[in-house]
Amino acid sequence: MNRLLSAVETLAALSLLLIALLTAGNVGVRYAFSWQIPDWFDGTQMLLGIAMFWGIALATWYGTHIAVDLLWESAGARGKRVIDIFATLVTVVFLVPMAWMVWVKVGGTGSQGTMDLRLPLKWFYSAAALGATVAAVLAVARLVLLPMGRAASAHGEADGEGAVHGP
Repeated sequence: MNRLLSAVETLAALSLLLIALLTAGNVGVRYAFSWQIPDWFDGTQMLLGIAMFWGIALATWYGTHIAVDLLWESAGARGKRVIDIFATLVTVVFLVPMAWMVWVKVGGTGSQGTMDLRLPLKWFYSAAALGATVAAVLAVARLVLLPMGRAASAHGEADGEGAVHGP
């Protein structure tokens, strides 16, 4: 699992790095030479989608989606686990069909390409769809592990029953 999570983190980080490099590089060459990098805008849009889906996978596994935890903070250990299970179930209900629909989008892309270089959009969409699928799989895994007290946490802390969470 650690290898999978490391790969997910690496893919999300590389996507963000490429976005930053493309944007900074484009600003530099536009300023210096009045020219721009071909497909820099389309490329950054596609890379942002990839980074988002792979980031969703990480947030799902660690349970770090944006949340209002007013009720969760006041609940006991058992109540927190019930809230976490319910929230993860809702996440699974949304992520599984979303992953399916992203793959449907990949299948419907055909031979479409980016504006300048005509890079196949299918490459970018497939990377994003794979990230959506990994997010759905990690959500299901989290849903299975939560009742046993073995789900991951971004804080690496114990859940009060001896199970340590985190990488």
